Amino acid sequence: MVNRKQDRSGMRDRMEASPQPPPAAPVPLSNSRKRKRPPATSASPAPQDPATPVPEVLSRLDLSSRPQLSISRGPFFIPTADASEFFKTDLTGLNRIGFRYSPAGINPPGHVLPCRTIESNPTEFRVSWEDRSSFVHVTKDGLTLLGGKGFRSARCNAPIREGRWYMEVKVIRGGGEHVLEDGKREGSHVRVGWARREAPLNGPVGLDGYSYGYRDKTGDKVTLSRPKHYGRPYTTGDVIGMYICLPPRREADPNDPHDPARLKRERIAIDLKGQEVFETLEYTQSKEMTTLMDYSGKSSTSASIPSASKKSASGKLPERGPPNAPKKNANLRPLPILPDSHIAFFLNGECQGLAFQDLYDYLQLRQTAASRKVKERSKRGREGVKEHSPNPFDDGTLGYYPFISLFNEASVRLNPGPHFDFPPPPNIDKLLFPDLPESEEQHWRPCSDRYAEFMKEQWELDALEEEDAKSDLVRVAAAEKVLAEKKAQRDKKRQQAEARKKAKLAVDTPAPEDPRPPTPTLSGPGQPSPLRHGIAYENAEMEEDSKEGLTTYNPSPLRQNALSAADYEDADDSASVKSREASPTRQSAFVPFKREDFRYEPGALAGPGQPGDGWIPHQRLVPKDGAPSRSNLVGPGSSGLAALLNASDAEMSPFTKAGSPY
Repeated sequence: MVNRKQDRSGMRDRMEASPQPPPAAPVPLSNSRKRKRPPATSASPAPQDPATPVPEVLSRLDLSSRPQLSISRGPFFIPTADASEFFKTDLTGLNRIGFRYSPAGINPPGHVLPCRTIESNPTEFRVSWEDRSSFVHVTKDGLTLLGGKGFRSARCNAPIREGRWYMEVKVIRGGGEHVLEDGKREGSHVRVGWARREAPLNGPVGLDGYSYGYRDKTGDKVTLSRPKHYGRPYTTGDVIGMYICLPPRREADPNDPHDPARLKRERIAIDLKGQEVFETLEYTQSKEMTTLMDYSGKSSTSASIPSASKKSASGKLPERGPPNAPKKNANLRPLPILPDSHIAFFLNGECQGLAFQDLYDYLQLRQTAASRKVKERSKRGREGVKEHSPNPFDDGTLGYYPFISLFNEASVRLNPGPHFDFPPPPNIDKLLFPDLPESEEQHWRPCSDRYAEFMKEQWELDALEEEDAKSDLVRVAAAEKVLAEKKAQRDKKRQQAEARKKAKLAVDTPAPEDPRPPTPTLSGPGQPSPLRHGIAYENAEMEEDSKEGLTTYNPSPLRQNALSAADYEDADDSASVKSREASPTRQSAFVPFKREDFRYEPGALAGPGQPGDGWIPHQRLVPKDGAPSRSNLVGPGSSGLAALLNASDAEMSPFTKAGSPY
């Protein structure tokens, strides 16, 4: 719902009319500078439902908390003067400034659309509370009207779209009659007739091509502001009969999406003074219809001719065009008419003859391709709150309405039927066209029957709109699902592309250098030969320990674990085991020995692969006298001797730097 800025005085009236809780404590008076307002007159309910309490609006945001009405709350009637039968109306929106209003009610739960069309009291054919000038005052039954200053008009609450219809209007004050001591030069006058939606309310019927009227002063018929002699003038007390005949309504072409006969609404439900109403952009007058008002022909068929006495700056006389150069109006669309349509008026039961025929079609003119493109561009990219847009189609309210125009304090009373003061013959067309054959289809109907038909049409349109809204909801949900799937696919492809990009960058980018110092190798210049397993070194501080046999032999790490493990403690000391050289598929035989069978001997530092100065050799382990022959410890598989003697010695480096703590 859309909240509009409300009339401050109307809000104050409703607040004063509603009961207020008593104050908790007396409040001292303050010198307020605000303008003092007189106490508002209590509002009166609609006449047909005077005792029914009107539910209060609890929340303007939560629709579920608002009452679901079938009859509108309004209008509230405000008397124009003391003891007057005429009233102003409140709690209704008057059609003006290009907008029109109609009552709306909250839909029950389960509906897609929030609001639907409802009625307002009294529920019968009468003048429309909303579709009238604010200077036209009404009675509570909506059948008696009183004018104000100048010409003011009002439409009834149901249009005539097809068929033959009749109603009466009784003149209470008109024909130039003056109100006592009003001091006005002109008296009160009345015009009655039929008008379309585009006819202005602050002007008389017959002002333009959208309405056709009958004058009281001269009895002329008038349209396009051009009066023509027609019938007798009428005055106070006379009864005017109004008859209209329209052909059957044309059905829209289902294959033409731009057919003006299509039924489509463009309305928005809003909150107006606590009552839900539909706000609709009023149909505007077309350029083709306003061009018809140019009866003189000067502005469209003649060119402006400058004066011959004036010279231009060059000293030459200005060029003159042809005397009647026509103005190009190639963009004007043709104006369709309703075939076999006509209007006639009766005065006190006497037919005044045929007044108008071949009326202009009440449907909108077909939109041009250029105007459709402009409308599509204006809608593109707009989201959020719904906005009004011109409706090029029929919203169900197009047609010809009974149109009453009152000048000054003129007053009339409507009689839509079915009982008339001067009932016409059943076949009015036979009076207008004597040559026509008699037919039952030519019989007229009272306008009082039209209201029920019109409301039925509106409720059928409500049902169609609800079905269309449900279809749109399903279509939008399906479209959103497709968009979500496409978005998920795009995100997945984007992630895969980013992963491939990262992998490619990882391959193309060299690995960063290790900041740690490199591990020393055992080969190269200054390093001992890995094949000389019997050579090891120690520093000078350990030389004494070496002589005492406290150091251990540490062979080359490349020559360890050549022998298989053996339990030499259980070996027979007297047994002689011949060693053999190891092959890739076979290891050499075990040699039984004990640690005390060996002694240490300093190793040599000379020769290729020996370390330079500053290095102290480890002691070399050699067999003592009587130990197994040294020849048995030579060859492949015999270099792991230190590992068998002491497993921890095998982890020693083959040489030691001087100054080492070892």
